[in-house]
Amino acid sequence: MSFEIKRVGVIGAGQMGNGIAHVCALAGYDVALNDMSPERIQLGLATINGNMTRQVKKGTIPEEVRVAALAHISAAENLDALSDCDLVIEAAVDNRSEEHTSELQSH
Repeated sequence: MSFEIKRVGVIGAGQMGNGIAHVCALAGYDVALNDMSPERIQLGLATINGNMTRQVKKGTIPEEVRVAALAHISAAENLDALSDCDLVIEAAVDNRSEEHTSELQSH
């Protein structure tokens, strides 16, 4: 039985999560990036853009690859937005607050 991964969900937009989203998008996967707040997701997306821009400046990737890869990444503001992902990778900081724990347990 073979299984094709087309869409990857990443929980956690920090250093590890945005790095995972970055390489998945460069590999051509659609990526849904999730975190606790829209602001954290936007910071993660900005970091990815900055890192890819640095790759363009170094000649590691061409500009059109950067643009295409960024188009593969979307913000997933809640866990339900990951329901259509073929693979979900958790790269979030361990946060044992009641609010966060109950949200994870409900899914």
